[in-house]
Amino acid sequence: MFNRFTKAFFTRVFSPIARLLLSWGVSPDVVTLVGTVGVCAGALIFFPQGELFWGVMVITAFVFSDIIDGTMARMSGRSSVWGAYLDSTLDRFADGAIFAGLVLYYAGHEGDDQLMASLALAVLVLGYLVSYSRARAEGLGMQANVGVAERSERLVFTLIATGFVGIGVTHYLLMAVLAILAVLSVVTIFQRILMVRRQALAREAAGQGLI
Repeated sequence: MFNRFTKAFFTRVFSPIARLLLSWGVSPDVVTLVGTVGVCAGALIFFPQGELFWGVMVITAFVFSDIIDGTMARMSGRSSVWGAYLDSTLDRFADGAIFAGLVLYYAGHEGDDQLMASLALAVLVLGYLVSYSRARAEGLGMQANVGVAERSERLVFTLIATGFVGIGVTHYLLMAVLAILAVLSVVTIFQRILMVRRQALAREAAGQGLI
């Protein structure tokens, strides 16, 4: 949902940077790797120390590499199955680092706030299930590209709320965001399950079976 409205805009914004990096001989894969390392460092170094605002700033600076590398791949004609696989796999590392950083912060720095740590962990686990439910469906030759809480929504709203908490806004803001994202993630998982079920039943009715 978020992707549809913003990807085209940010692609135009970062196209000059992508073009410059290509002129320097930088490959899209390098940008993907550097962006992932930057996001992981921002989350796992700053968040556990309670530096939520600066952690969000570092993460934001690197998270746009996800758009830059794709733009570079298209400009250079290097779009490939390998690039898509690497990008998707490293996205999971970045997601894990962001929510793990919040878990570490609330489990330690914030006086063992078990509720907040549990909510961050729940969104992390459910986010992986959201991604898996789509990947598994596509592996079986079906589609599961529906849902109200995809990766972009989870990251954007979590980072915005975390940034505000970092400048003194009440932790209840992040608590509410994480709770809502957890619920919407469950809804998304069931939406995808039902979508795949309909396709599987239609396939069985047509006598095709599973791939």
